[in-house]
Amino acid sequence: MTWALVVVDVQNDFADPAGSLAVTDGASVVPVVNALVAQAPIVACSQDWHPAVTPHFATSGGTWPVHCVQGTWGAELHPDLDVRGEVVRKGTGGEDGYSAFTVRDPQTGVETPTSLAASLRASGATSLVVVGLATDYCVRATALDGLALGWPVTVVRDAVRAVDLQPGDGDRALAELAAAGVLLR
Repeated sequence: MTWALVVVDVQNDFADPAGSLAVTDGASVVPVVNALVAQAPIVACSQDWHPAVTPHFATSGGTWPVHCVQGTWGAELHPDLDVRGEVVRKGTGGEDGYSAFTVRDPQTGVETPTSLAASLRASGATSLVVVGLATDYCVRATALDGLALGWPVTVVRDAVRAVDLQPGDGDRALAELAAAGVLLR
């Protein structure tokens, strides 16, 4: 079996306390993720890469504050992250990019695949380990999509952190993942 590590959105706007959508203790995942990167036969990273104006942002009627705008410090992968393998950018055309596997038009709901699944299949990945930010949104969506695409999926608890817009969102997301068949370790 050849496992692939999928590193989800470990970017300055999420991982750094100065980021526009900082996840509490987000940077603490970096050393844990780096240890996994050193062991992984296949690695891919996802990166939110939004235009400055998008229906995804609250300034244009969406849910989220402006974050991970293309070419900005906030959109950069965390400087201490060991980046290897393919980097899949999502939300590049203003779509919602929760899963590393798909983007969704925020107005029509139409989903379009990213290049990730094809890349992982071409690399021979037979299972996935998903880590990164944030547990209750992009990690959750990526892990569920990985399962739906036929891979056994593991989420490493020490390598994820939650936004927790509502207290307990991260724990509820982990419970949902476990109920769906994701292995939590």
